[in-house]
Amino acid sequence: MPRLDSFYLPPGSFRAPYVLQGEEARHLTKVLRAKPGAQIRCFDGQGREGLFTIESVTNTVSLRLDSETTAPRPPLETWLALGWNKAARRGWFLEKAVELGASGILFWEAERGQGAMPASPKESWLAQLIAGAKQCGNPWLPKLAMIPGGAPGLIAHSQPFNQRILLWESPGLHQPLAPNTLTAPGKRLFVLGPEGGLTNAEASLFTESGFTAVTLGPRALRWETAALLCLGLCWWADNGR
Repeated sequence: MPRLDSFYLPPGSFRAPYVLQGEEARHLTKVLRAKPGAQIRCFDGQGREGLFTIESVTNTVSLRLDSETTAPRPPLETWLALGWNKAARRGWFLEKAVELGASGILFWEAERGQGAMPASPKESWLAQLIAGAKQCGNPWLPKLAMIPGGAPGLIAHSQPFNQRILLWESPGLHQPLAPNTLTAPGKRLFVLGPEGGLTNAEASLFTESGFTAVTLGPRALRWETAALLCLGLCWWADNGR
């Protein structure tokens, strides 16, 4: 059976009567030119997905639910806290984060951050997460949040995480991030600085608050490379055992 086209049906709309609206409806009708009787897949980004048959097409698309499943929540959650950076490569990173199973992405106000951080996530970021989920079939979308208040604000927000890891580029740091350290159950948080890196004062605040400082090796990696490497190691640890 060929792979079905996938569409995002927000959690509040994942109930009868099932209706696709907005950009999702436009793409289905204007780009794909789907007709009544065609079958599609819809997901709500919170683990729920279903097979639907198109019943009618106007400015919106009415759907009939054929079957529904709910994916179990991942037993190990991987979150990233990224020092605020300029927009270049952010959209690409968000798509890849969905593919590699990130549970959440926090943007925080680092001292060397680039530009003013918005107060809340932008709608375009959700669209990029959805695009990644459609491509790989992941029924879960990462949660997005903005964390003001610098390192102290992020430290206060990090209390629910049972594993807190600081990626630091200090030349004197030799403890590597190893997959065998990523098997503890619960929620793990990786903290990365912005493109300009962490200040010594920020790194000291994190380590004094119980974060484990590790290195990804001798090379200076761009923030998105380092973040995706963390996700890749977690993917390997979670799925390769």
